[in-house]
Amino acid sequence: MSNQILIFLLDTILGLFSLALLLRFYFQLLRVPFYNSVSQFLIAVTDFMVRPARRVIPGWGGMDLSTLVLAWLFECIIMTSVYLIQGYDFGANMIAASGIMGMLGIMEIIKMTLYIVLLMIIMQAVLSWVNPHSPLMPLLDSFTRPFLAFFRKNIPPIANVDLSPLFVLIIIQLLLMIVAGVSMEITMMLR
Repeated sequence: MSNQILIFLLDTILGLFSLALLLRFYFQLLRVPFYNSVSQFLIAVTDFMVRPARRVIPGWGGMDLSTLVLAWLFECIIMTSVYLIQGYDFGANMIAASGIMGMLGIMEIIKMTLYIVLLMIIMQAVLSWVNPHSPLMPLLDSFTRPFLAFFRKNIPPIANVDLSPLFVLIIIQLLLMIVAGVSMEITMMLR
C-alpha cells in the first residue's frame, strides 16, 4: 500500500511538472498568445528549470527544445521510479533498461500530447456553445487551429455546426490505441 502511495505522489508531482513543460513547449511552438494567465502561469512554474537547461540544450528551428527534453526527462524519471518501487532490478540490464525507459518516456510524451489536444478541443467545443466570448477562447483557438484546419477546409459545417472536432477526436482515439500497443510492446522488452 505504501508503494502505491509513493508511486501516486511521484506520478502526480513529476507528472504535473512534465505537463507544464510540455504545455509551455506547445504554447511556444503554436504561437499561443503570450499575455494570458495560463501562459504566464506556465512560465512562472517552469522558468527555474528551463533557463539553466537552455544553456545546455539549444533551440532548433524556432523550437525551445529544452522544455521538450526536460518534459521527456521527467517522464523517464517517473517510469524508472515506478519500476524501481515495484521491485524491478535494473542492475542486470542497465544499458538496455535505460534505452527502454527512454522509449517509454517518448511514448508517455506522445500520449500526453494526444490527451492535451483532446482536452483542448473538447474545452473549445463546450465553451463555443456555453460561453463563446470566454477569455480562454483565443488561447484554445490558437492551440487547436492547426489540428482542426485540414477538416475545416475539407468538411463544410452542417447546419452551422462545425464537425471538424469530431473527426480530430476520432483520430486521436485511434492514435491513443496505437500508442498503447507500442508502449505494451516496449514494456515486454523488459521481461
